Amino acid sequence: MTSGPVTDSRPPRVVLGVGGGIAAYKAAELLRHFAESGHDVTVVPTRAALHFVGAATWAALSGKPVSAEVWDDVADVPHVRLGQQADLVVVAPATADLLARAAAGLADDLLANVLLTARCPVVMAPAMHTEMWQHPATQSNVATLRARGVVVLDPAVGRLTGADSGPGRLPEPTAIFEACRELLAGHRADLLGRTVVVSAGGTREHLDPVRFLGNRSSGRQGYALAATAAARGARVVLVSANVALPQPAGATVVRVTSAEQLRRAVHAHAAEADVVVMAAAVADFRPVAVEAHKIKKDDAGGVPAPIVLERTADVLAEVVARRDSLGTAQVVVGFAAETGDADASVLEHGRAKLARKGCDLLVVNEVGDGLGFETERNDVVILAADGSEPTTAHGSKSVVAAAVWDRVVALLAVADAR
Repeated sequence: MTSGPVTDSRPPRVVLGVGGGIAAYKAAELLRHFAESGHDVTVVPTRAALHFVGAATWAALSGKPVSAEVWDDVADVPHVRLGQQADLVVVAPATADLLARAAAGLADDLLANVLLTARCPVVMAPAMHTEMWQHPATQSNVATLRARGVVVLDPAVGRLTGADSGPGRLPEPTAIFEACRELLAGHRADLLGRTVVVSAGGTREHLDPVRFLGNRSSGRQGYALAATAAARGARVVLVSANVALPQPAGATVVRVTSAEQLRRAVHAHAAEADVVVMAAAVADFRPVAVEAHKIKKDDAGGVPAPIVLERTADVLAEVVARRDSLGTAQVVVGFAAETGDADASVLEHGRAKLARKGCDLLVVNEVGDGLGFETERNDVVILAADGSEPTTAHGSKSVVAAAVWDRVVALLAVADAR
């Protein structure tokens, strides 16, 4: 399967496959994202999908004729042409039946033929009931497709048809679109078969039921890292600390509040991970005691008792120590939100932290008003423990995420060659 950016002046050609599930209506929003960003979209529904959303709707939204059959417009050989000419094929929703037919290489409708002839990146966004997603047959089909280079996103967790809830919900159309945009930008599915753990957000250490010690991290950088990894084929576990952002497509989200909860979640999932990226802003200190009731301002004449703090665990250092004790080839990435001071510059503090923590890569960014936290953009330097040339990355947090994963992929390649 080839992958690369569209370099000529024509708009990128996208085939949007729609499977026969109740979530088919959400594909209309995904189509809108592609159309409004200038993509040339052809919708190819399955026969079952047309029971949920009719061909007239897809034709009106895409501006193109719509068919599920290989027998329509035979002279144009659409069953071959569409796959050959596409820059990206995305299937949303991908039902259990459609995943099974794709894994078996069947060609019983137009979409199945497109999947067989496509030599561009293929993204499949599953949606089905939890029991169907977790069935060994479905999991085997997903593994087969991923082994062939197809990016199969993990479904979201949430409300399903009826009163059921659990894993199997279609990821939000915006999140699917962002994953597709990564591949259209030329980022290969070079994390296929890898498991990554990413931490994001800022922890909170409670003083009482109302107040907490926290920080300004929005989680945007960690979420961008998770979304980019999923788009590049990885199985992603995102440990999310107090983040109010949409769930990235293809990521399993574990929500935590405190530094200790984050520590436990990271360790629980890091054992099976090829890569651990600690992008969260984890509190260095927490109160020794948490008051059971709100601290009143009129207590002790309006002067509260001093708050005694203790150190929290250094999760990044613990992950590195565990990796080293087991002798695995796991790649560990740390983040350093730094400010310069009288003793050293931001970069000097970063280099000292890299040496102290022992991680493979350290992403150093200056923070302050309008810098790093609570912004859409970032400006970082990626330092490497092997002494290789630092990488700088500027721009959106998705751009920074891509630069980080490029360095990680290079380290994984070196480890694989050993």
